[in-house]
Amino acid sequence: MAKLLKAKWVTMLAGCVLYLLVTGYCLAPAKVFSNVAQAPAQQGANISGAAWEFFNPEMDRLMTELAREKKVVVSRQEQLDELATRLEAERAELSIVLQSVQRTQKEFDRGVLRVREEETANLKKLAKVYANMTPEGAALILKQMEDDQIAKFLVFMKESETAPLLESFAKLGQAETKRAAALSERLRTTIFRNTPPKQ
Repeated sequence: MAKLLKAKWVTMLAGCVLYLLVTGYCLAPAKVFSNVAQAPAQQGANISGAAWEFFNPEMDRLMTELAREKKVVVSRQEQLDELATRLEAERAELSIVLQSVQRTQKEFDRGVLRVREEETANLKKLAKVYANMTPEGAALILKQMEDDQIAKFLVFMKESETAPLLESFAKLGQAETKRAAALSERLRTTIFRNTPPKQ
């Protein structure tokens, strides 16, 4: 038997059998360890398979919260856009109102005669000069002057002096009658910078 064990062909045969057993064992490890591999899968979450099949409740909660916050941000952005549109419309409306006020102010300034303090002394002298003239003579001179100039010194004349002068002015013709009426209106709207004149 010792000779049989020392033979080369027996050693080769034992090596081949041993090789086949080791190779078969290595190629089928799942069958050997199947009971050990199933234990962790039954204990926890589904961790086997592809990455996109992985389920994590914390991740789902975060995604839901992010979606909710995105809706809030979109809603606030819409409100801000609406507010910006409304502010732009109100700014345009205020600009129109401001232009209208400026136009009205210019029209008012054109319609209202203003007497400055520096002019007062000279206007009083002119008023005395025209008051001492005959109404007819003064009316002929006034016919050549601008309405604003006439109205400024008429303010410093007494009613008893102004009335005959305007009457003589009106007697010069239809156009001068209209001017006398316009002068009366200008007298009504005359504004003094400080205090009105004392009669």
